[in-house]
Amino acid sequence: MTLTQGVAGFDAKRETCCSDAVGQGERPVPIERMSMLSNQASVALVGPDARLLWFCHPEPDSNALFAEILGGPQAGVFAIAPAHGKMPLGQRYLPGTMTVRTRWSRLEVTDYLAHDTAPGRTDLVRVIGGVTPATIEFAPRPDFGRAPVRITAEDDGLRIRGADFPMVLRSPGVEWHIETENGRDTARATVHPAEGEPVVLELRCGADSLNSHPAPESDRREHAESGWTTWVDTLGLPHTQQELVARSALTLRGLCTPTGGVMAAATTSLPEEIGGVRNWDYRYCWLRDGALTVQALVTLGSITEAEAFLDWVHRVVASLPSPELLRPLYSLRGTDLGPEEVIESLSGYAGSRPVRIGNLADHQVQLDVFGPVVELITHLAQSKGALSDRDWDLVRSMAQAVARRWHEADHGIWEERDEPRQRVYSKVMCWLTLDRALRLAQRYDRTIDPAWPALRAQITEEVLEKGWNDQAQAYTTAYDGTDLDAASLHIGLSGLIDPADERFQATVTAVEAELRSGPTVYRYHRDDGLPGGEGGFHLCTTWLIEAYLLTGRRAEAEELFKHLVDCAGPTGLIPEEFDPVTERALGNHPQAYSHLGLIRCAQLLDQH
Repeated sequence: MTLTQGVAGFDAKRETCCSDAVGQGERPVPIERMSMLSNQASVALVGPDARLLWFCHPEPDSNALFAEILGGPQAGVFAIAPAHGKMPLGQRYLPGTMTVRTRWSRLEVTDYLAHDTAPGRTDLVRVIGGVTPATIEFAPRPDFGRAPVRITAEDDGLRIRGADFPMVLRSPGVEWHIETENGRDTARATVHPAEGEPVVLELRCGADSLNSHPAPESDRREHAESGWTTWVDTLGLPHTQQELVARSALTLRGLCTPTGGVMAAATTSLPEEIGGVRNWDYRYCWLRDGALTVQALVTLGSITEAEAFLDWVHRVVASLPSPELLRPLYSLRGTDLGPEEVIESLSGYAGSRPVRIGNLADHQVQLDVFGPVVELITHLAQSKGALSDRDWDLVRSMAQAVARRWHEADHGIWEERDEPRQRVYSKVMCWLTLDRALRLAQRYDRTIDPAWPALRAQITEEVLEKGWNDQAQAYTTAYDGTDLDAASLHIGLSGLIDPADERFQATVTAVEAELRSGPTVYRYHRDDGLPGGEGGFHLCTTWLIEAYLLTGRRAEAEELFKHLVDCAGPTGLIPEEFDPVTERALGNHPQAYSHLGLIRCAQLLDQH
């Protein structure tokens, strides 16, 4: 099923969320059914029935103005639906854009975020077209629903007070009725679009003017869409699942921000287990996730995002006394995160609490983060045919950090809130940092630290000796146990050992036997210090696909890749995880890891 052929239709009766129960767990909208809007400065999520389920302002990692997906209507509502009450017929992206169109019989809603607005301002535009009456419910709830809200009707729309920024809803010709309950206002209206005369709603956050915009709505939409279509036309897409790869690329670019910081995902606290406590905030920029995201775009032919991200990394490193003090993640602006906080007033997706903002992982030691940055610079230099002095300085800083800290135990890629361990994946990424630094130096005639070759060999020797476990017949999670981790596949994926090596092939088989469950692959099955469980992790699935290809198992790779493709939602977006038992999507959405992994696998399937 291609995106253009298949994304528009679905079982709307089964999949559309029940608005009164989004937070309480009765038929919440399936995670993969939410579609992301982006203008790169802001993101929003729209449900399959055109409800605005998630939107933060002024930054994507700010407190939410609409968080219905986490707390039901009390956390904010912006709903548009036909007065006849029928279910939607489908939802799709307009080709090559981040504009979403939801369709009912005789009614459609087109949603997008306007481009080129002033800093600190976001314009969410909703266009209602068709020939049947539509109802609108508008109830912004700043600060995750914790702030009182007053709405005043004026000539051309609504003025909203209660947020710590100005806000208006421009809606010429709409007659609003405002109700107040518990100090919070809700505006409702019924509109009558006609052929060629759509109703335009424009939510302006960070602006207090209801005056019309200099450009007509159609021009604003064309400008917003052309920025995406022009860009995607420049990409070198693989033949394998080309349209889905294009959607993944658009999604990754949509998670990139003007600061250069890259969101790991657009949301917080969508659960890894329904009803569980593994609910994390992924709206920040991880060194690892960001580097891998923009690297995927470099491999498709777009380098602008990588250059912006490296500028962001340079600024962060410059703020530190020494590069080995890099934290795993920062705010999108490159500053330290505040304390992790629980929003007690929100019931959580399908009753999954707590709802968290902030992330304690910013205080962890994760020694793998240097490797992806140097790998990104390697790909960027290859794409440009040159290595800048500034980027070489960053490579030297990352290698210096590895030399000082590679021997330490750490919390690892999965940020387990447990004791640090001597993790195989982290050691492999330390090796990769030095290996790629040496390759760059040789290719671009740079001067290296004379200690690097010997240190690379030392790390290799230690990983091969201590990472292998005879009992498990695999390279394990860490030196001190027999438990397996899908991330240990990188001992072969990175090139530390030859994929033909018998021990790597045994590791692939062990991961398949222990961590693969039908269509998905789990990160690990050990006790990580937290209650409950989680789904299979899409990125781990892509690693196993790559390992299958490297070890000559193409049939298995193609089979598993088909399962991954089937996990994409109707508009092509993929969240973090998948539960093979309930066949339910889990985790934050859309997840950069999932999309960059899909791109990598499609490229490899083309090559092999």
